[in-house]
Amino acid sequence: MKLSVGPNFYYWPKEKTLEFYRRLIDLPVDIIYLGETVCAKRKQMRTEDWLVLAEELAAAGKEVVLSTLALSGSESDMYTLKRICNNEQFVVEANDFGAIGVLEGRPFVAGPGVNLYNHKSLAWLAQVGLKRWVLPVELGCETLTALQSHRPDNLETEVFAFGRLPLAYSARCYTARAHQLQKDQCQYRCLEYPEGMLLSTQEEQVFLAINGTQMLSAQTYDVIAELAALEALSVDVLRLSPQPEYMDHVINTFHMCLTHRLAPAEAATRLNDWVSSGVCNGYWHGDAGIKSI
Repeated sequence: MKLSVGPNFYYWPKEKTLEFYRRLIDLPVDIIYLGETVCAKRKQMRTEDWLVLAEELAAAGKEVVLSTLALSGSESDMYTLKRICNNEQFVVEANDFGAIGVLEGRPFVAGPGVNLYNHKSLAWLAQVGLKRWVLPVELGCETLTALQSHRPDNLETEVFAFGRLPLAYSARCYTARAHQLQKDQCQYRCLEYPEGMLLSTQEEQVFLAINGTQMLSAQTYDVIAELAALEALSVDVLRLSPQPEYMDHVINTFHMCLTHRLAPAEAATRLNDWVSSGVCNGYWHGDAGIKSI
């Protein structure tokens, strides 16, 4: 089973972004996803910067995948989408069906935002180029078991295994709204929140994390304790979502489990110390996502 680092959901300064990804060169991850998936206004890293970084990581022996926006809303967004999809060097992760339409006929990855809920959808996309799919984050073990039993030949399965869950996207910007700003005059306030803005219920339970046009879970999803089940289901890749701190500890802990040098239960305990708002795994068990079971 391989480890991947998914696309970064947050908006960090260019220097911090480059530092984060260059540190991955010396860490035991096999696949690295690069690109802006949340908001087209985030221009600290431009398309050319992502491509240069991709070449650097590929030269270091990493498998690099370029990720597309989950929600394209303008002609410039479509121009960028086509430029990414039409590159001749790297496989692309499609995060909506607009990207799949451009990629049809070439190998591609379907991200967790593409609603693949049944084996017929997988079979159809496999015919037009799908090489790997990521289980939607709201689905769990029971659904994955059913889908794996009908999985097309030579199709890889990736599971979101660690990180704040991407729950929803909107044409409006939640962060700008929180600051009483219009989306077009957002002042790039996302830069002030390297892990999103926490949102609590009226009962003061931390519930969500606001991240521009994206809504994340406040809790960090973690299924390392389910490693035996994931292996039994022939999952090919475990995805770890970037966070601003302790990412090296997270990667090394998962790697130690995969190489049988650390028990999954002990790993789950360790990972609790490296997240900011607790953990959850309810979706995996077919329960409310916020729960930790």
